Amino acid sequence: MATRGRPRTFDPDTALQQATRLFWERGYEGTSLSDLAEAMGIASASIYHAFGSKADLFRQVMERYGTTYGGPPKRALGEHEHSTAREAVHAMLRATADQITRPDAPHYCMLILAAPTGAVENHAVREFLADIRRSQFTAIKERLAQGVADGDLAMPRGSVDGLARFYATVVQGLSVQARDGATRDQLEAVITSAMTPWDVLTG
Repeated sequence: MATRGRPRTFDPDTALQQATRLFWERGYEGTSLSDLAEAMGIASASIYHAFGSKADLFRQVMERYGTTYGGPPKRALGEHEHSTAREAVHAMLRATADQITRPDAPHYCMLILAAPTGAVENHAVREFLADIRRSQFTAIKERLAQGVADGDLAMPRGSVDGLARFYATVVQGLSVQARDGATRDQLEAVITSAMTPWDVLTG
């Protein structure tokens, strides 16, 4: 009769939460496997058994991050949340600012700053994050295109690419500003400035 493996002595979701916090505070390359083992309260071998490599664990952390901290901006951008594209983009920017200035978390977005540069061997991790950022841009572009289709955005459907890139850049810039100490009120001023020329940009 085959013997059953030893049961896990940790909660995977709690362990992922602890790993998320560590990666968020130190970035991908600044977080070692031993750091993770200590923070998660399990042996390095158990990390490999439960989550795979460090890169595999990071991908699972980012999936969790995207559905928790990244959830409000995504929902704000959803076409059914707000009646116009302008309202959706404005709400997305404000939700982003809310998330990156939370008092209970580091003040920046992991998608932007967890692994901006680094060793050649971590190129796949950086490309993984870049793919997610590109999907953010695509989501903004699709919401703008929906605004054109709905008639609330008076610009050619083929011209939304540049506008989407502009607001994706604003999202990324908010994260850098928050990391460097900008307050929620200061980020609100940036958002107001970014939304003020909407009619000019979409005209």
